[in-house]
Amino acid sequence: MKTRLSVLALVPTLLAALAVAGPAASLAAELAEGSTTIAAELPERSTTITVDDMHCKHCAKKIAAKLYLVPGVLEVRASVKANKALVVPQQNQSLSPKALWQAVLDAGFQPVHLKGPAGEFESEPDA
Repeated sequence: MKTRLSVLALVPTLLAALAVAGPAASLAAELAEGSTTIAAELPERSTTITVDDMHCKHCAKKIAAKLYLVPGVLEVRASVKANKALVVPQQNQSLSPKALWQAVLDAGFQPVHLKGPAGEFESEPDA
């Protein structure tokens, strides 16, 4: 049983590493290239989080792994060059801006801007 729990603990990290293999690979490639115009191409349900000090792939994976733990998250794509994480919710799900903000903090990074269906925030949301 311990082995099974260890494998399950790796699922968010594995999902983060595979996030660019999804149907939105072209958007993920654009994110990887550092595009700053991703907001115009995002699905209306998605949330973009600008993160301070995301320096490398390890940072991006650490942030993505924490974001995958937020209830209702389907996909996370992080761009080191753009210092942004794109979070796509599961169908018919709403993501809590507060939970997303806290997930980035839990990863050891400072979110500086969050924009999604619930609004725009430059400090920790109340809900």
